[in-house]
Amino acid sequence: MPRKAKELSPLSVGRLTQPGHHAVGGVAGLYLYVVESGSRSWVLRAMVGTKRRHIGLGGFPDVPLAQAKERARRARDEIAQGIDPIERRKEAASHLRARQATAITFKTAAENYVSAHGEAWKSAKHLAQWNGTLNNYAHPVIGDLLIQDIGQEHVLKILEPIWKSKTETASRLRGRLEAVLDWATVRKYRTGDNPARWKGHLDKLLAAPGKIQKVEHFRALPIDAMPEFMRALREREGTAARALEFTILTAARSGEVRGASWAEIDKSAKVWTIPAERMKAGKEHRVPLTDEVLRLIGRIPRIENSEYIFPGPSGAQLSDMALIQVLRRMKANAVPHGFRSTFRDWAGERTNHPREVAEQALAHVLENKVEAAYRRGDALEKRRALMLDWESFIGKPKDGASIFDLLGTPK
Repeated sequence: MPRKAKELSPLSVGRLTQPGHHAVGGVAGLYLYVVESGSRSWVLRAMVGTKRRHIGLGGFPDVPLAQAKERARRARDEIAQGIDPIERRKEAASHLRARQATAITFKTAAENYVSAHGEAWKSAKHLAQWNGTLNNYAHPVIGDLLIQDIGQEHVLKILEPIWKSKTETASRLRGRLEAVLDWATVRKYRTGDNPARWKGHLDKLLAAPGKIQKVEHFRALPIDAMPEFMRALREREGTAARALEFTILTAARSGEVRGASWAEIDKSAKVWTIPAERMKAGKEHRVPLTDEVLRLIGRIPRIENSEYIFPGPSGAQLSDMALIQVLRRMKANAVPHGFRSTFRDWAGERTNHPREVAEQALAHVLENKVEAAYRRGDALEKRRALMLDWESFIGKPKDGASIFDLLGTPK
């Protein structure tokens, strides 16, 4: 037990300026340390188990005598309970640093998630959509909040205002919120359930998207309008018109056509191979090319330093708006993607080609998982016959027919 020192008054303590260790009394082992520079600090000297500890209690005069005594008493109480105050402080500091290391905001978590997964995404457009929905709807509400603190109320505050008016956007946004929060949980930035999960949680609070979302079909031309439309299209000049013609003849997506490169074309095999990274389903797709399609691209001059078959003015990829503008100038009530619908209607209503062949021509993923599991080939030659029939049909306009009469547009 330390020798009990005379208890000093606050005034006496204030006069202690001589360098050294000054016992102030009141609590056994409480000292005021004075160093050569003149700074003063409180220290409790005590035995903790078998170790002698010098426990810092703060500087003087910021910590006055009464507060120093109170801190010394609490330290001695901890020692009596078998706690080492210095080790406890180290543990507290370590926990603090650990919390600070995992205390990231939602915006930072989202950026890290995109950085980790962005290269696996199919296109820059997908990345832009991700960032766009988060920037427009999520970050203004929770961007600066710590990821650990985000709960159900925050998710609903983001989703509820757009759930009915922008259902598709809201549904995709919910999935992106869930993905970021799951990433944060696995990385130990947060704990607990994911407040953005749908099944068993938000499905009890929000209406199912399929129940409230209005189905908006792509504008498409009637089947019988196609031959005369193709005649009028072929009379138009320009890369965009040829790209649209190629899109219709191959029943491909406009994005796949705009990104088509000369390297993807095998003229000898009459096949256009679209790599997996450019396909919606993420799977390589082969497109049979008829002689007419090969003649079409054979008439297109190759631009130096451009890989694209249908380049824009600068040699870069043609914009989607270029194809839309062709349709607008022709006063056709359709969008590029709508020609895939027309093709599918024609195949189903006017031909005996099997349904699965038409679906493969459109590079659709089979919903029947069993059927998909057993389908090994891509029915290339069967699809070639289908595309020849399609080409033949749309290449024969009716005598005396007017495109304006067929499309129902003003002359």
